[in-house]
Amino acid sequence: MAAQNGRDLLIKMDMTGDGAFETIAGLRATRLSFNAETVDVTNLESEGGWRELLGGAGVRSASISGSGVFRDADTDSRARQIFFDAEVPRFQVIIPDFGTVEGSFLVTALEYAGSYNGEATYEMTMASAGALTFVAL
Repeated sequence: MAAQNGRDLLIKMDMTGDGAFETIAGLRATRLSFNAETVDVTNLESEGGWRELLGGAGVRSASISGSGVFRDADTDSRARQIFFDAEVPRFQVIIPDFGTVEGSFLVTALEYAGSYNGEATYEMTMASAGALTFVAL
């Protein structure tokens, strides 16, 4: 795979609950992380005393984060609404030349910042709240 342009990694939010996804405005940096907990089944008979893990077990999760400049767009308003209402809307993450990850996420952190001589910025963090789908390009 060739090098990819970072700005092409997009986070999109379902704006109305009917699959109308829009790219979250003002983001400059985006991140998608996948995690899998392990289930240790090591016992006295484990070969050479090496740890053994149970395949297919444990909890899988994903997190999305992004930071950027506050633009007061429709997506900013929707992000505030879903945070304060504790909604779990669907999000899409577009990974260039790889595919699209989609699923429900809860906004777990929403931060705003600004300096006297600079722009207002924000950061969002979302945690997966159900099964995710992946569609390859």
